[in-house]
Amino acid sequence: MRLHLANGKTVVFLGPADITKESADAIVNAANSSLLGGGGVDGAIHRAGGPSILSECKKIVSQIGHLPAGKAVITGAGRLPAKYVIHTVGPIYRGHKTDAEILASCHRESIRLADEHLVKTMSFPAISTGAYGYPVSEAGEVAVAAVAEALGLTTNVVEVRFVLFDASPLRAYIAAAEKLCRARA
Repeated sequence: MRLHLANGKTVVFLGPADITKESADAIVNAANSSLLGGGGVDGAIHRAGGPSILSECKKIVSQIGHLPAGKAVITGAGRLPAKYVIHTVGPIYRGHKTDAEILASCHRESIRLADEHLVKTMSFPAISTGAYGYPVSEAGEVAVAAVAEALGLTTNVVEVRFVLFDASPLRAYIAAAEKLCRARA
């Protein structure tokens, strides 16, 4: 599915798919705050991209310490087809209003950083929906709305893809896009 925004920008929904195979200018990593790799998407990106990503992450950590939830940093992509990896830390789901604010910030900050680095296309996973426990349908609504809003402010980013690992998140994110379209109509 493809969501066409009024400003000529698009949001694309793909799945089941592997974000490490994406040829977008940048892929987003659902990182942990240490930036040292882990499980899920984070581990897959570090494994596929090779040691240069970890090396750059260690340099960032030596400068800033841990990356707070809702913020983002950028590294090269090592052996991945993308040019950059944008690392962002999603919230651990607790059912608080701040969870949605932090998750939206992950998407906005990633897009802002991509735009600063002249990225035209970028791909997101379903941030916080794995080990961090965010319900997929709620995460989809927050993510799709935040991306649509952030794309309205970009100069360079023209396409955002949600690259979702299996069919269930894909359906949830498409439903969120359809709901957003109905609300805007």
